[in-house]
Amino acid sequence: MIPRRFVLAAAALAPALGTRAARAGGEFSNFLAAFRAEAGRAGIGRATLDRALAGITPDPRVIALDRHQPEFTQTWAQYQASRVSPARIAAGRAAMARAASLLRDIETAYGVPPGVIVAIWGLESNYGANMGDFPTLRALATLAWEGRRAAFFKREMIAALRIVEGGVAPAQLRGSYAGAMGQPQFMPSAYLRYGVDFNGDGGCDIWGDTADVLASIAHYLAGNGWMRGRGWGTAVTLPPDLDAAHAGERRFSEWQALGVVPSGGGVFADPDAGARLNLPAAGEAFLVSSNFRVIKRYNASDFYALAVGLLSERVRG
Repeated sequence: MIPRRFVLAAAALAPALGTRAARAGGEFSNFLAAFRAEAGRAGIGRATLDRALAGITPDPRVIALDRHQPEFTQTWAQYQASRVSPARIAAGRAAMARAASLLRDIETAYGVPPGVIVAIWGLESNYGANMGDFPTLRALATLAWEGRRAAFFKREMIAALRIVEGGVAPAQLRGSYAGAMGQPQFMPSAYLRYGVDFNGDGGCDIWGDTADVLASIAHYLAGNGWMRGRGWGTAVTLPPDLDAAHAGERRFSEWQALGVVPSGGGVFADPDAGARLNLPAAGEAFLVSSNFRVIKRYNASDFYALAVGLLSERVRG
């Protein structure tokens, strides 16, 4: 759901955008004409361009959301409380139970544990309940015309058009204001590279087919270097005399020799794997493996990757 402050910002921006459009005349149509030529050179057919871009206009809501980012950065405590909430944990456990057999098959195929797959699903779209309803091509066109990363969004527009040429209707391409689509919130280029038709029905449906959604998330992680049989990391307790200079990468066993131990006791599951210390807030510490960095390929935030890891543990029960 779009935050109310963004709705209000969009409403405030709409008159200005309308005035600009009236004043600028054919500016957006000029952009589209130049883009059509660029897409044609990239191999997109004229019929696809006519069908996908017919009647497209800038979306003031997209511009408002892009311009009015949150004015403060959440603390780790705030971020964790909102992302790894009791409601999200409960919904994740129910989702895992419903898809247990499917998740085992996906783990066999890609080596990614069910908990991690479900955690990303939960954070990205609340297990498919909150995908966003922005038409992808309109959102991308708006950002390519008006946004700060025009070249990036034009490339994603071309990727979206390739999806249309592959048989997906333009109206089906829907998701976030920034162009991320479906339940896993894939950008169009990620869909083309990592989307999986796991049930073999002839198409990859990341909007409505749970098998394709979950397998595509696993394929994304596996394709970005997920190490089968290795966890993401673990919460740890630090000795009081640990020097900050020890923040580099060491094997889990070497960290343990320095007095860093798993919180709650026990031993590290993979003592020979490399790990780095992650300190999101005073009094909290984690040792994270190379798979933590793979999760960050989905979202570059350390907080996000930690939330995925913690939620993956909670949803397992």
